[in-house]
Amino acid sequence: MRILFAAAEMAPLAKVGGLADVAGALPKALRKRGHDVRLILPAYPMILNDPRWQIEPLLELPVPIHAGWQEHARFYQLQLPSSLIVYLVGSSWFDGATESTRLYSVDPRAYIFFCRAIAAFIAHHDVWQPQIVHCNDWHTGLIPVYLRVLSHPAFETIATVFTIHNLAYQGVFDAELFGQTGLPGHLFTPDGLEFYGKLNFMKGGLLFSDQVNTVSPTYAHEIQTPEYGERLEGLLRTLAEQGKLSGILNGIDEEEWNPETDPYIPAHYSAEDLSGKQQCKRALQEACGWQPDPTRALVGLVSRLTDQKGLDLIKAMSGKILQLPVQLVLLGTGDPAYERHFRLLHKRHRAKVHATIGFDNAWAHRIYAGADMFLMPSRFEPCGLGQLISLRYGTIPIVRHTGGLADTITDYDPLRGEGNGFAFRDYKPTALYDALERAVSLFADRTRWQALVQRAMRQDWSWNRSAQAYEALYARALQQVIEQQWRAASGE
Repeated sequence: MRILFAAAEMAPLAKVGGLADVAGALPKALRKRGHDVRLILPAYPMILNDPRWQIEPLLELPVPIHAGWQEHARFYQLQLPSSLIVYLVGSSWFDGATESTRLYSVDPRAYIFFCRAIAAFIAHHDVWQPQIVHCNDWHTGLIPVYLRVLSHPAFETIATVFTIHNLAYQGVFDAELFGQTGLPGHLFTPDGLEFYGKLNFMKGGLLFSDQVNTVSPTYAHEIQTPEYGERLEGLLRTLAEQGKLSGILNGIDEEEWNPETDPYIPAHYSAEDLSGKQQCKRALQEACGWQPDPTRALVGLVSRLTDQKGLDLIKAMSGKILQLPVQLVLLGTGDPAYERHFRLLHKRHRAKVHATIGFDNAWAHRIYAGADMFLMPSRFEPCGLGQLISLRYGTIPIVRHTGGLADTITDYDPLRGEGNGFAFRDYKPTALYDALERAVSLFADRTRWQALVQRAMRQDWSWNRSAQAYEALYARALQQVIEQQWRAASGE
């Protein structure tokens, strides 16, 4: 299949969160399975000015958004070392995005332009035409709308798929912005893109795509409920009833996250030979200013510091957690209140807490490899990559049973010796503490702990499994388009 993958970020070109990891890994996995996958994202200055990429001008096109707003788009092309072709959509709208932390500080009209420019690109770039346009999160939500509303022969046979990576971020803006889209006014209704008096980009993607999915089966069910549905649960239930909503679990890039070859860690290791993991732990303890101690459980946390990630639970139990025979090493940035809290913990408990506020890719790799356990007590979690990476590195996850965490982590059963982590259900500080205490207790039993580590490392969380599920999703979307054409031709 010919697949155009549209996103606002993609590793290694530009990264804010998990979407970039998916955009960097899933197309590679699909390509290995024989599909012609290409990506399209904004031409951020941070990409255009990066000497690593050999970027070539491709074409320039007019982008008529509405009578009073005519744009001119410059399209570029580059080829990654993996041979993936990436198209870049250039405009002054993205000039402020000079680094990853500034990607989403642009004017929302930038994404109207981005979506409309992709429609223009498909209409005019006749050298290569996609069969599938795979849109991701709200920044691409208007692409399926334009492909269905605008009249062009190239759009008639294209199927669209929309992936929700996090329903909490929907691209909701004041109603006045709808007038800038150039879309017909009858679409700004409760049955269309109107959302409690405002414009909702993601709702457009949900309504106009042939298939919608999210990034884990459990999250696909959760978002149909008021607790997780972010006021779109009714629409999502309707899509599910129509057979248009599903959940496909993310994978991890096993070339980047591989303890046998990882260039960022001090020693390599495998499930068959764990001696290197002990070296990684020793080096991590030394880097934190601690005496190496193999008997003390080292707990890692690599996360955005937000309520979604369960940081309020950790904060509430910090004092009690530090009474356990553990050390805590943290890397993250986010809510200033959490940043202050962990800086203060670091200052007051240097023998047990090491906190780095910010992001450092090499340090993240060292935490995943050197820690014994990984904290991820999320309030909600569409999929989560941290727990999958930690499993790969034999670092046992301690998670809340929600979303993708529920789909990937099975609570350890001491009677049967089964499971790959420690999970709790109630969103309460005491529930988190109990799970951590159970993990620390098992850690003292070196034989059972090693068996747990080896079992975790031998599981397959690669993208190949997920890529097969996306193939089936694309096929369903294409079949829908064929059936729609058949009904239109037969006058039904």
